Amino acid sequence: MTKLSVNINKIALIRNSRGTDKPNLVQVAKDCERFGAQGITIHPRPDERHARFRDVFDLKEVVTTELNIEGNPGQHFMDVVLKAKPHQVTLVPDAEDAITSNEGWNTIYFQKHLTDLVSELKKAGIRTSIFVDANVKMIEAAATTGTDRVELYTEPYAEYYHKNRQEAIKPFMQAAEAAKKSGLGLNAGHDLNLDNLQYLKENIPYLDEVSIGHALVIDALYFGLENVIGMYLRKLLIVD
Repeated sequence: MTKLSVNINKIALIRNSRGTDKPNLVQVAKDCERFGAQGITIHPRPDERHARFRDVFDLKEVVTTELNIEGNPGQHFMDVVLKAKPHQVTLVPDAEDAITSNEGWNTIYFQKHLTDLVSELKKAGIRTSIFVDANVKMIEAAATTGTDRVELYTEPYAEYYHKNRQEAIKPFMQAAEAAKKSGLGLNAGHDLNLDNLQYLKENIPYLDEVSIGHALVIDALYFGLENVIGMYLRKLLIVD
């Protein structure tokens, strides 16, 4: 079964826009779980323009499924996650001024750095995932770091899905197979939506988790949050 982790960064962005605590991120996370989400994701960035580092601790107190914290592992980020101990940390190589994640790690070049980070996180009992492009060599190098999982950066798949979905999915199927052969768990995220999610699942049935935020929040504006979470879950109900 592939779990749906709802990224609530966009909810945090709305909260921050008025300088209040509305909508309340903790309550939204609890409601997402009540509506069927099997995980909650946030990605606090250094400028805290949406999710804040304080949110990590607040959410850890209430999330009963799985809490996934994404981010570039600078010292402050590592201090926070090692103290809060979420269920999973996803290491993402974001530049500080990045609008959103736009590439995976070069796991060959940063192999030692990632190995050290993974070791530190796993000693704290935190499951680790490394954000990677759909590149077999990068996945094989990721496996040598000791990470539990990799997360496939799926924007290229989403971008080409409507042009030629058979070609769009090919590198991701190859990457997924490499992860499986290397003994890695497999997550996926970025620009997945109601149009392209089911085809991804059909072709990579052993996905452990997808993390979806931006598209899900947009859909919720039209259909409502409870309905939309159910709609995304149904896209993942593919028989292996």
